[in-house]
Amino acid sequence: MSKPKLHFAHANSYPAGVYRQYFELLADDFDIQALDMHGHSPRYPVSDGWPHLVDEYINELTTRYKEPVILVGHSLGGMLSLMVAHARPDLVRCVVMLDAPVVAGWRALFWRLIKLSGSANRVPPAKFSIRRRNVWPDVQTARQHFASKDLFAAWAPGVLADYMESGLKPHPEGVQLRFTREVETSIYASLPHHLPKLVRGRFPAPIGFIGGTDSWETSQSGLEHTQALVGKHFRIVPGGHLFPMESPVLAAQATREMIASLLTVKARVERAVA
Repeated sequence: MSKPKLHFAHANSYPAGVYRQYFELLADDFDIQALDMHGHSPRYPVSDGWPHLVDEYINELTTRYKEPVILVGHSLGGMLSLMVAHARPDLVRCVVMLDAPVVAGWRALFWRLIKLSGSANRVPPAKFSIRRRNVWPDVQTARQHFASKDLFAAWAPGVLADYMESGLKPHPEGVQLRFTREVETSIYASLPHHLPKLVRGRFPAPIGFIGGTDSWETSQSGLEHTQALVGKHFRIVPGGHLFPMESPVLAAQATREMIASLLTVKARVERAVA
């Protein structure tokens, strides 16, 4: 019997290979595939509100699969999964957003005004990503650079090695990040402000949210609109915004349980309308 198909979308600046441990922990239950890096195809450039990234994601689904699949996305990937499911619910069985809160209400309006003023690159996180160091003389120096930072020091053993393996490429001066800081910054600076329009009324696919207790991103975005969207399919687990890297075991178990709950609801609805 074939396993359910799960398509994963990564967070901004973290190629899919960084999630190797998380994927392996889910592999017994799901057939997992992912696009290596969003935002780097000339055919699908980053622009305001990410319409081309949504098109890229939809193209991935229609090319890879002949049936609806489970979408799981972290941060950027979660928001993209939300938008894809709204645009093409026929491609989706359910959606799990990992620390990808819905920015709506006054926050969405404020963000729209920041973009209109041309100040998006001058506020976090774009303010920091545009200056991020991206070249090192060798892999060991790069590893030491990241390991010295609290954000990466919190990662589970082996995950930073996966980041070095999947996130670096050769450079004339040593190694550099594959996920360019220019693309990372442009994604942050073009964060959608139109999500409130997508989450009004009944969402066309079962959707759930799993967030981290210590996530700065989620605390800044607020949770009321996310909770209104997902209803009972809302869960907070120990960790920060990058909890899938900090605790792959916990993240995988929470994801597995959320998918089971969402698919149960979907089956119940399908039986009711049959």
